[in-house]
Amino acid sequence: MTPPTDPPSPRPPSTRPTPPTGSPGSPGAPGSPPRRKGSVFLGRLPLGERRYLADALRTETVGGTLLLVAAVLALLLANTGLSGFYESVRDFHFGPEALHLNLSVADWAKDGLLTLFFFVAGIELKRELVAGELRDPRAAALPIVSALCGMAVPALFYLASAAAGGGDPRGWAIPMATDIAFALGVLAVLGTGLPSALRAFLLTLAVVDDLGAIVIIAVFYSAGISFGALAGAVAGLAVFWFLHHRGVRGWYVYVPLAVVVWGLMHASGVHATVAGVAMGLMLRCTVREGERTSPAAHIEHLVRPLSAGLAVPLFALFAAGVAVSGGAMTDVFTKPETLGVVLGLLVGKTLGVFGGAWAAARFTRAELNRDLAWADVLAVATLSGIGFTVSFLISDLAFAGGAGTLADEAKAAVLTGSLLAALVAGVLLKLRARRHRSLLEAEDRDEDGDGVPDVYEEHEADFHLRMAALYEARADEHRRLAEVARGRDVTDDGPA
Repeated sequence: MTPPTDPPSPRPPSTRPTPPTGSPGSPGAPGSPPRRKGSVFLGRLPLGERRYLADALRTETVGGTLLLVAAVLALLLANTGLSGFYESVRDFHFGPEALHLNLSVADWAKDGLLTLFFFVAGIELKRELVAGELRDPRAAALPIVSALCGMAVPALFYLASAAAGGGDPRGWAIPMATDIAFALGVLAVLGTGLPSALRAFLLTLAVVDDLGAIVIIAVFYSAGISFGALAGAVAGLAVFWFLHHRGVRGWYVYVPLAVVVWGLMHASGVHATVAGVAMGLMLRCTVREGERTSPAAHIEHLVRPLSAGLAVPLFALFAAGVAVSGGAMTDVFTKPETLGVVLGLLVGKTLGVFGGAWAAARFTRAELNRDLAWADVLAVATLSGIGFTVSFLISDLAFAGGAGTLADEAKAAVLTGSLLAALVAGVLLKLRARRHRSLLEAEDRDEDGDGVPDVYEEHEADFHLRMAALYEARADEHRRLAEVARGRDVTDDGPA
């Protein structure tokens, strides 16, 4: 899995100095008034980070669209005359019983394919910590606090609903996670774009959510731990780390080793997806001499399309097939567990993310980017209430065994809460669409055609000299056209 010596780089480095944080008119930009001592919340991203973000979210947007299609297809199959065929395929078991791997198709998708999803999540988290938004503790404080509040408040909403109605408290973690692919798929359907700073904020929320989810799964939803198998999995991870950091190359070494680690983790009683996160965190994110990109970036570039375009949609196909009859939808708003999930996603997530961001900015003396408004943060906070992949996974884990029917009802609640959150976020985003469109156009404008957006060069003298030469050339062309037009006015006698 280690890349060759000179692979193509998914985000070429900029040869120009990184401009000051903040966009024109933002705190810290030339010409703006002095600001208080503190950081800028949602300031302009460095050029390399912006390019990486655009590349990563482009894949996630395609994956999110496939995820939406798979979810709709699952609902159609489960609620039509094909439901019997769908259930027989979903519940078909195969695999070696001796290795405790005689699993249903749905379980293979949940425990096997989702490992790719969490593997990419581990790489994202490692990159964020080493080179991304989380590398600077001061800059990371706001999105981390916002994400943690966005996990805690929905859980409190669920527990309050469950306690008030005498419901099952085990599903408290279901409304905690944001599904970045589903959220981007909704943005694609709505035709609404977000400025890069808001997209980075949404991605950071999802990365922290994924980390919190895997910790919660490992601590609260693992049972019957086999310490022998767990020790074997840890030993396999140690071998993985040693070979990788010693520079051993070749997918034929790492893929079999990863399968063994996954199998041991599954046999240990700890959820198998933990192995994916652990291996993702072990990949090296720094660039050594002779490399154009790090192994983590190269492997993520290869695996992300498999995760977003294959693993997650297939998981959705076999997980989202729940009954959506009138009675089932009524139960969503009457049962304490399902009502807690809906309120957690729609209200708890919004209040947690927005309130956490506002409080962190207030107490750290950070200033919001002046090109944006708190209404933009509210829209992203509402969008973060779209849960799917991890919420479905936790539904299966929380209500396994005798509470299987409740797991399906919780999934119906996840779909309902996510749909409501998407509708409210769509309205809020449409209200700010004109402002977002102008910011996106400013971020992408490249009048001198050198491949670097103009906002990253506006503090450089060479850029202004190039623009002056460009405008002079245009002026000369217009003067020539004016002379041609005058000549036509003199010689043209009009119609005969």
